[in-house]
Amino acid sequence: MNGSILNQSDCPEVVVPNPVFFTIGAVSFAENFLVVVAVIRNRNLHSPMYCFICSLAAFHTIASLTKTLENFMIVFADVGHLNKKGSSETTLDDAIDSLLCMSFLGSFFSILAIAVDRYITIFHALQYHNIMTMQRTGAILGIIWTVCGGLGVLMILFFDFKLIMICFVVLFFISLVIICSLYVYMFMLARIHARKIAALPVGGRNNHHQQRWGSNMRGAQTVTILFGTLVVCWSPFFFHLVIIMVCPMNPYCECYRSLFQLHVALLTSHALFDPAIYAFRIAELRHTLRKMLLCSDWKLCS
Repeated sequence: MNGSILNQSDCPEVVVPNPVFFTIGAVSFAENFLVVVAVIRNRNLHSPMYCFICSLAAFHTIASLTKTLENFMIVFADVGHLNKKGSSETTLDDAIDSLLCMSFLGSFFSILAIAVDRYITIFHALQYHNIMTMQRTGAILGIIWTVCGGLGVLMILFFDFKLIMICFVVLFFISLVIICSLYVYMFMLARIHARKIAALPVGGRNNHHQQRWGSNMRGAQTVTILFGTLVVCWSPFFFHLVIIMVCPMNPYCECYRSLFQLHVALLTSHALFDPAIYAFRIAELRHTLRKMLLCSDWKLCS
């Protein structure tokens, strides 16, 4: 942000203190690392949905680590211990930015995978285990990590080009439309299925259907909360990218751009909120995390 643009605007840049970023990074790393370990150690969590949740937590863990490392580099550069223009520092900064892009993209695609998994669970329950096998789950995760890793590198190498920035923003909004359409369709069908279940004769089979339906819908609602949290945390940052492309020199746009660090703080906070949502909404994961924290199960604490 150059001085001439700042002089055209009456909006000073909002600076988020480094301790805030360090706190977000440390807490989110601890939370997501616990989620990854819990899913790996508890065999009851070895299912496709929890594998996608584990992938989401792993992306968050990488984002927390790399953002914390970047903050350390900024602090050391400010006190003169690092040369911002040095070749090794520039290479490390590019690697950090690539990992951050990979993590943010991976978070989004992991939530998309969880949403599709919940859709299949609800509306194709009888064929679910044939459709979502662990082999297919592993292949999906491999594709997600490979694609996100490749895109993360490409975005940093070519981020100066406006076309790449446009592609990044378009990819975000297309993904939003896909997920929103999936949810609208899913909850429309959910109302129809709920009426059919309510029309069944009262008895043990009907109670079984209602319990199973209620459990699946609770899972879908959890994913909806995750998706809503992602939209709230990410939208300001992507709107910032849109403003950079549409009106880079406009003083009114510069007022919004002055909030960049606040947008980054909100974006990184996404990794802070998701594990709390898992723990609050998913009983099995909540019990596993409680056992790990209290070391009430030696198999989880060893």
